[in-house]
Amino acid sequence: MKNILVIQGGGRYKGNTEQLIEFFVKGATEAGHYVEVISLIKNEVRGCLGCNACRYGKPCIQKDAFNEMIPKIKSADCIVFASPLYFWTVSSRIKAFIERFYCIAEEDPTPPLGRYEKYPIKDCALLMTSADNFFWTFEQAVSYYKFALVNYIGFQDKGMLLAGGCGDTNGKPQIGETQHLMEAYEFGKNIYNR
Repeated sequence: MKNILVIQGGGRYKGNTEQLIEFFVKGATEAGHYVEVISLIKNEVRGCLGCNACRYGKPCIQKDAFNEMIPKIKSADCIVFASPLYFWTVSSRIKAFIERFYCIAEEDPTPPLGRYEKYPIKDCALLMTSADNFFWTFEQAVSYYKFALVNYIGFQDKGMLLAGGCGDTNGKPQIGETQHLMEAYEFGKNIYNR
């Protein structure tokens, strides 16, 4: 059994992203994993200020929800980043959340691959929804995920579910008319069986 933390970085109530998360969680819990979902809409996390207080043994100076999330982040085996596509990448809420990992990093005297610090070793995955479904729709988001989380922070990639063609925000969510919800269920169910 794994401890999976899903970070919801946006989307509307019962919208495409929330539905995708629900099906992922259903599959993962049926597989025996413990899953917790944290909404960044309900829990504000501001971006890193670069003040470096954390580099001198002090807690992050920002008084927001991230500080309460740190124990959950550290105890998670896998962090799943879930976001609608905003301006061709992850939401600013997800980006701010990732920036704040800086305050849980530790100094590394022999940094690999040019990193300046070391981060807790975690698995990660990406769930994304979008109205469009062009061959390039998720290119920027995938690039950011792979570079920031996998290559730089050093998380182990457990996969991505890129759910395009879910309908625009002017109408009702259309993800139920696609195969993406069943894909999310299977992804959750088999995330540790690959």
